[in-house]
Amino acid sequence: MRILAIISGEYGRRHVQNIRENGPQDWIIADWQAPAVLPPVLDYPEDYLPHIFPTADLLLSFAEIKGVAELLPDIAGMCGAKGVLVAVDNQAWLPQGLERQLHGWLADMGVGCATPKPLCSLTETDYGIALKKHMPYDNAQIREFAHYFGRPELNITVDEKTKTIAKAEVKRDAVCGCTRYVAERLIGVHVDEAIEKAGLLHHHFPCLASMVKLDDFNQDTLMHASGHILQDNIAGQIAPYRDIRYIVPGKRSE
Repeated sequence: MRILAIISGEYGRRHVQNIRENGPQDWIIADWQAPAVLPPVLDYPEDYLPHIFPTADLLLSFAEIKGVAELLPDIAGMCGAKGVLVAVDNQAWLPQGLERQLHGWLADMGVGCATPKPLCSLTETDYGIALKKHMPYDNAQIREFAHYFGRPELNITVDEKTKTIAKAEVKRDAVCGCTRYVAERLIGVHVDEAIEKAGLLHHHFPCLASMVKLDDFNQDTLMHASGHILQDNIAGQIAPYRDIRYIVPGKRSE
């Protein structure tokens, strides 16, 4: 698959580096540095674009300024992309109104689009849009990407004698590489401590999602939402091995 990634800062560069290092070897990945500043309204998008882009099947937007979203239909048309994936790890990068417009513009072109919020909510069938809400999609290019990168998925092996994590295989990494980082450091951790440890490691990586509280996430942040996604994947697998104690209140003394 041929991929064109749009970046505007360190956030995007780290994503592209992880994809290149840990994605399929036959993927061809190019990147384009978007303008650092764009006007509020782009009357002539072509003024901010190069004359040519490399051919691509999938367009990834890791841009950290909202104006880049207005350029995406033109870029998709120029490179021939059939799928567009836009990271929403900060609501300011793609406000909801502009997000709806982008989906409409690309749909009119016959181009699939996914805007996962946070980016690590992406699976091969849907992506997060709010707390406990997901949007389905049907696009072969985005689906192929999501097979390798998106919602963290580990295959955990527990040593039943010591109740420690013996192996943590990465089946699907977060685009930023956080899942791989956490998996390597969970080896030897007791199952009763693994969920909390994973949360700390997730923040130490550090997670690149925003710490702004959002109404559609019940005043939680995208960074915390991202951490919960990873912790939930781990918790489900180690639950049979954990020593969970319940406190039963006694009767009130006279």
